[in-house]
Amino acid sequence: MHTISRPRVDDAAAIHELVAAYDTSVIGGPDSTLDDVVDELVEPGFDRDRDGWLAHDAGGRLDGYAWVCRNGESDLVDVEVIVRPGVDGLADELWRAVLDRAAELGAEHGHDSVTLHIGVYRDDTAKQARTKGLGFEPGTSFHRMRIDHDGPVEPPAAPPGLTLHTGEPEDVRREAHRVHQEGFAEHFGFVPSSYDQWYERRQAMTVTDWSQLTLARLDGRPAGVLIGSNQFLPDEGCGYVATLAVLPEFRGRGLGRFLLRHAFAADAARGRKGTILHVDSNNTTPALGLYESAGMRQVMAIDVWRRRL
Repeated sequence: MHTISRPRVDDAAAIHELVAAYDTSVIGGPDSTLDDVVDELVEPGFDRDRDGWLAHDAGGRLDGYAWVCRNGESDLVDVEVIVRPGVDGLADELWRAVLDRAAELGAEHGHDSVTLHIGVYRDDTAKQARTKGLGFEPGTSFHRMRIDHDGPVEPPAAPPGLTLHTGEPEDVRREAHRVHQEGFAEHFGFVPSSYDQWYERRQAMTVTDWSQLTLARLDGRPAGVLIGSNQFLPDEGCGYVATLAVLPEFRGRGLGRFLLRHAFAADAARGRKGTILHVDSNNTTPALGLYESAGMRQVMAIDVWRRRL
């Protein structure tokens, strides 16, 4: 018998312990940090009183954690259900709550239906089967890529007419936002956001470091952006490329490869063991090939399943 309650920021340590236990059972070790959980709980748009659930057993141990989170005003809703390995029956109860709340979110924002997305480790065949049994279908797959740095990495040669700018001044951040929005417009699951929404979300994350945002201008015109963060620094000792976007009119000129290698050199100079990123294997641009040709290797696959509700 489990008691259901709502998550609070003070629950982050217990949630992290539960998530780490689940990750360890599937991939052999934790795949998130305590700060990652805190960031999840304070995500703008996530209502802890309505969008999250905790399930404690009779002894007070946290055995289940579930949430739904809307993507702006769109009809896309991200969901998750995590149950402690070896605990039976709880997942069904949490999934009912998640599906009901997701439908409510759609109605509250004027949508006749919603599209649910859930990411599942490819190694977790049991969760893949449960997700499929709930009516989800394969959407896409994200590959976690990594390159190791054994010492200094030589910075790449800059293309003619290139200037680089960090994201600490607001005008640079605003241009970076526009490049990100236009560069990702056709990507899987992309939801447009205003600058204020984009900034608020990143500012709320403990891993954000605006000095790791690099805006590239070619002949004075914004052309590409790379946004790095500290997401994989505490546990992996690595830099993380959260976003790499090049505007369509500037593609095919080697700018994406330059920004990637620039990030490698910067991470190595910071003393980081490597650089990590995630790439959609069905990307509208040949990004996977770019990363492989730059020396990155796949270390994990996460499949995104979707369901229209």
